Amino acid sequence: MEIKGKINQLLPVASGVSKAGNEWKKQEFVIETQDQYPKQICFTVFGDKLSLIEGLQPGMDVNVFFDVESREFNGRWYHNINAWKVETASADNGSAPPPFTPGDIPPEPAEGDDLPF
Repeated sequence: MEIKGKINQLLPVASGVSKAGNEWKKQEFVIETQDQYPKQICFTVFGDKLSLIEGLQPGMDVNVFFDVESREFNGRWYHNINAWKVETASADNGSAPPPFTPGDIPPEPAEGDDLPF
C-alpha cells in the first residue's frame, strides 16, 4: 500500500535483544495525510530499513509504501504499520506539464494550404 503525507514527528530509535538472543532496532515516524480530513499515522521501520528515514526532517513531504501486520498475544491483537519504502516527494514530480514557450506555437499555414475537408 502507499500513502502520501508530511513528516510530523520522528521518534527515537528503540533497540533490544530478542528471546533468541538476536539484537533488534526499530524507529517510528508519524506523517499527517493531506486529505480533506487529515489523519496522523505512525509507521515503524525495523533493522536495516532504518536507513530509509535517515535525513528526513519534520515538514518534509513523503510517499510511504507499507504493509499492515497483526498478531495475537494473550487474547489481544496488536497491529503494526511497517514501512518498507520511503520516498521524498519533490515539488516537480513529473505530473505537471513543461512550461509553455512561444516556440511551441506551430507556424501559420501558407496561402493555398486548405485542408481537404
